[in-house]
Amino acid sequence: MMKSPQDNTTTKFWQSTLAIIWKDWKIELRKKSLLSSMLIFSLMIVLIFTFALDLDKSARENVAIGILWVTFVFAATLGLNQTIALENENSTLDGILLSPIDQTSILVGKFISTFIFVTIIEAFVMPIYYILFEIPLFSPKLIVVILLGTFGYTLVGTLLATIAMRTQYREIILPILLFPVATPIIISAVQCSNKILSGASWNQMSGPFNLLVVYDIIFVGITIMTFDHLIKE
Repeated sequence: MMKSPQDNTTTKFWQSTLAIIWKDWKIELRKKSLLSSMLIFSLMIVLIFTFALDLDKSARENVAIGILWVTFVFAATLGLNQTIALENENSTLDGILLSPIDQTSILVGKFISTFIFVTIIEAFVMPIYYILFEIPLFSPKLIVVILLGTFGYTLVGTLLATIAMRTQYREIILPILLFPVATPIIISAVQCSNKILSGASWNQMSGPFNLLVVYDIIFVGITIMTFDHLIKE
């Protein structure tokens, strides 16, 4: 049975996407620089806040989620800067753009690899955060919110990193562009996380949760529609 042209296009798209993901992982397995720098950076943030905010348990609970998301956001931003920097080495991106692949597969591949990197760091940080702050973080609802927040932040970050990657000061430009745009995602994720931690019912947390999902969907559409144009500029 012959495959239809649409099936062939879909197959080539995912083959290209997986090739980009595998390329990023091979580089990381060889250099071991991205995950190690993100982990050290995250641990430093957690430790600084732990000793700076020498508070009782009730006071820690009030600031715990904010500190957790600050750690995740900064680690993700560092990861985005480094993964995009890899494409500038030896004009890797130019070579990918010259290859006969769907340009969107570049976006999907870079996004998935960055998302995996960030979630690995989150998985390492959360147990340490639990030990230091004594805050129950291993709730299925909270994990879902963290994944949704990470999804939206890394997605829009991947898009904006393509704008910043060709500039001279991309390490500075990316946070300047990313933080204002991703603010709705971060605020929704923090509000939803706080309500989960305080034991709120679904009716109380449904508002920020629904906003988080809506923002993720909106950014998926915006990213797909604009990426082809941005990557060629």
